[in-house]
Amino acid sequence: MISDINDFNKVFFIGVAGVGMSAIAQYLAGIGKDVSGSDRYFLPGVYNDTKDKLEKEGIKCFLQDGEGITEATQLVVVSTAIEDTVFEVQKAKELKIPIIRRSALLALITRSKRTIAIGGTSGKSTTSAMLFDILQLAGMGPGIISGAGLVSIIKEGKIGNAKVGNGEWLVVEADESDGSIVEYEPEIGVLLNVDKDHQEIDELMSLFTTFKNNSKKFIVNQSNELSRTLSQSKDQDFSVDENSGAGYIATNFEQHGFNIQYSVAKSLRSEPSQTRATPNESSIQFSINSIGKHTMENGLAAAAVANQIGVDLQTCADALKNYEGIYRRHQVLGQKHGIWVIDDYAHNPVKCAASIAACQQVAPKVVAWFQPHGYGPTRFLKDDFVKEISSVLRDEDEIWMSEIFYAGGTADKSISAKELIDDIAERGKNAFFVEDRQNFLSEARSHLTENSVLLLMGARDPSLEQFGRDVYLEI
Repeated sequence: MISDINDFNKVFFIGVAGVGMSAIAQYLAGIGKDVSGSDRYFLPGVYNDTKDKLEKEGIKCFLQDGEGITEATQLVVVSTAIEDTVFEVQKAKELKIPIIRRSALLALITRSKRTIAIGGTSGKSTTSAMLFDILQLAGMGPGIISGAGLVSIIKEGKIGNAKVGNGEWLVVEADESDGSIVEYEPEIGVLLNVDKDHQEIDELMSLFTTFKNNSKKFIVNQSNELSRTLSQSKDQDFSVDENSGAGYIATNFEQHGFNIQYSVAKSLRSEPSQTRATPNESSIQFSINSIGKHTMENGLAAAAVANQIGVDLQTCADALKNYEGIYRRHQVLGQKHGIWVIDDYAHNPVKCAASIAACQQVAPKVVAWFQPHGYGPTRFLKDDFVKEISSVLRDEDEIWMSEIFYAGGTADKSISAKELIDDIAERGKNAFFVEDRQNFLSEARSHLTENSVLLLMGARDPSLEQFGRDVYLEI
């Protein structure tokens, strides 16, 4: 029975190249565990960047043929994407090796540290990275297990989604998409927002309610209609609404190109009976080299959490002034011929709309391309995609889509991205479908004008990074 991270040493990950799996694998290797793993993307004689970086961290990588699992293996880790029919799972069962889900293993890790778990349907990776940077500058030696690579860590030659700190705090993402968020019992839980994504709102609220109940302290975004209903105490919450009564308020948002600025004031209730918070200290000016009001909310959340564990707001501002961003979150690939090319992980309706809106402050025309992932999620969110994207597009903006990304397994393919495009076009918007994304640039090139933004959006597909690079090179 595995009930503590000290109950095992030799651990094997099936699907170790996945962003969630690789983060935990690196963390365990960093604390001295004997870690190995396999992945279907590891092919004989073919270079794999993730494999190379994992092996540099001391993680031995195998083809997904069962060779890496032996009688000496004490624990096998699988993600929700790994089905019981996979050969390696069957081998582990034959050898009677305990098998644990990625989320359950992360829950064990969080119990070994003072953990801050960042939850919500948008912004988890960005907020986690910002909080990590703040705690680092404050000298607190934090660790992080993230769903995306931090540029600052990537520059060290690593994948960038995990780091073992020498301090007592660990920052993790708490994922609601697979329901695993209910397994964590953090010292501090943070809820950024609640919007329809992988589940219906009622299901999401049930998950986040359990998340709240499992957290010693719970901090929420008072600006979000649903998240504020789960507030534990307004004094510790944050908001961009001056009248919300939240303990941390951000105002005076401005965006100039690829830089945002805003002010943060901390407020405290002078009397428990008061219904309005009153300013307790002067506003601190924040400046971040990124785009969008949603980035301000993420930065505000990180500052609110950090301040409540002893970091002053000026130190928070100083840290975020040098924030370098995370992989594929409004990642600027460059500018050519007056066209900015930006790569983003946006993949649900609210995220896509927010991403487009943020780019609208950079140039008078945005040409957005989106590859939906998963036939089930696309069908589930179809009407929301149409509504959110249509509402944000200006007259000169355009939305392009290629066919839905298929990751394998059983799926009902009776929906196409073309249906979303047709419905958006019916609303009078500039909407175009190009089935094969390899034909996108040739068909869209004449639509790209000087002083415009080409925004590439999509998730889950590991080849999107290279696709973005190819588009930028060929533009």
